[in-house]
Amino acid sequence: MAGGPLARLRSRVSSDGSPAEPLGQTGVLALDESSQLAEQLGGLRLTPDQLRAFRQAEGSDTDPWDVLLSLLAMDEQQALSKLAERTGLEYRLEPRLHESSSKFYELVKPDLARELHIAGLESDGHVMTVATAQPLQPAVFSMLEDEIGLPLRIVLSPRAAVANLINRGYEQRGDLVTEIIEEMPLDASAIESVAAGMSSSTDLLSLARQTPVIRLVNMILFEALRRRASDIHVHPQENKLVIRFRVDGMLLDVFSPPMSLAAAISSRLKVMTELDIANRHSPQDGHTSVRIGQKKIDIRLSCIPTVFGERLVLRLLDQSQTQLSLDEIGMNKKMQAQLMDLIDRPTGMILVTGPTGSGKTTSLYAALGRIDRATRNVMTIEDPVEYHVEGISQMQVNPKRGVTFATGLRALLRQDPDVILVGEVRDQETAQLAIQASLTGHLVLATLHTNDAPSAIPRLIDIGLEPYLITSSLMAVMAQLLVRRTCEACRGSGQSVEEAGEDCHSCFGSGYRGRIAVYEIMNMCDELRVLTAKHADGVTLY
Repeated sequence: MAGGPLARLRSRVSSDGSPAEPLGQTGVLALDESSQLAEQLGGLRLTPDQLRAFRQAEGSDTDPWDVLLSLLAMDEQQALSKLAERTGLEYRLEPRLHESSSKFYELVKPDLARELHIAGLESDGHVMTVATAQPLQPAVFSMLEDEIGLPLRIVLSPRAAVANLINRGYEQRGDLVTEIIEEMPLDASAIESVAAGMSSSTDLLSLARQTPVIRLVNMILFEALRRRASDIHVHPQENKLVIRFRVDGMLLDVFSPPMSLAAAISSRLKVMTELDIANRHSPQDGHTSVRIGQKKIDIRLSCIPTVFGERLVLRLLDQSQTQLSLDEIGMNKKMQAQLMDLIDRPTGMILVTGPTGSGKTTSLYAALGRIDRATRNVMTIEDPVEYHVEGISQMQVNPKRGVTFATGLRALLRQDPDVILVGEVRDQETAQLAIQASLTGHLVLATLHTNDAPSAIPRLIDIGLEPYLITSSLMAVMAQLLVRRTCEACRGSGQSVEEAGEDCHSCFGSGYRGRIAVYEIMNMCDELRVLTAKHADGVTLY
């Protein structure tokens, strides 16, 4: 690396564009070497003129790689990939952090690692492997070798991936809290106590590691789970920060901590879910798991920038409550028999429809639980995989790596499946593949967003399917909604029976506790097939 073309390019740059002194053993680059060096850089396709412009460009001495990218007008990932091909360095799109890299995070200060865009990956005791998003800094690598006492092996990775590694590496040094035990319920005095214990640090990583901040986020999570919340909303407004819980489908304002805590809460949750805490201007998604006693809770975080700050939404999924039967989700015996008759068929398509959050996937998994998985190969593709079921092969959609519903479904069809569950039919390609799979000897279960069962057929036609394909493959459509149950403890009054004037401890004063699903099943018949072929609308089909 030290004697390569990039090292020589970097070594001869100075702020006034004149040749500079070499850095260590990086070699000397004369102006008449431009053509030769451009050729050596291979796939980056630098011209001699661009190299001369690079020497005179502002920032070429402090941020040479960023200046080079702007000159090339090339995407960072593409440029790093081509650079890896040319230099023989390894390129990793999503590098993994190993415990053996702890020496890097012990000896290198967080501020320095962030400034240099370098993160430790792993070490075998003889060589330290580091990931960097700034390859044009041979003097920096030499300095780090002296600091760590080991030679470096360089891996190229995108800036966001390196930032995530840095956050994660130093957070592990601070003993990341992954288990919540015996946290007190959150109230105004608790928030004031936490706020008083926080320092006015401007370092986001330092802020996220402060004990009061960790305790505050743990208390919010604990209280949300105590109230059976499915989602937590952290909503910054003009003059206040609002914490809201979605309980039984309804949003409730629960806390309003000081606006000054917004950055601390955001940073802590981002560190827990392995997101870039320095990126506050673009949407991000992450996930993590925590434990409360014997319960494992999966958390999925969505973060978007707003005019008043970052708005965060956490989806909470209690893995201990996911193994539901058809009886538990509220389906009567007659409808269960009707559904199981459909599930037992060897081919065809069954759709489950309803609005977001109506429990479509839960119903499908409850039905899959009745399938004999010893004699039938059951496979799923979902976004995300919410339930983990023994004996079923589950695939996670990952657009960053080219795994969409369509490409994943295409791959599943080569795995000799008997039953395929498609998490959601969103586009024509996925719908077309699902229909073709049902016509070629597979049972396909899928979800679709419509308000009732008959509307599924016009929706499929609107997506781009031909009516004759629908009539020949679709067996039935099941629609469902969730309705709230009246609280049994207070019989819907919201008031405590034992203590007058107090809110019910079971439903927290709402009058409702839990939800139950209501269903309708539309079996395809000859009359419906005739109407489908005539492009009938949902009202006519109904």
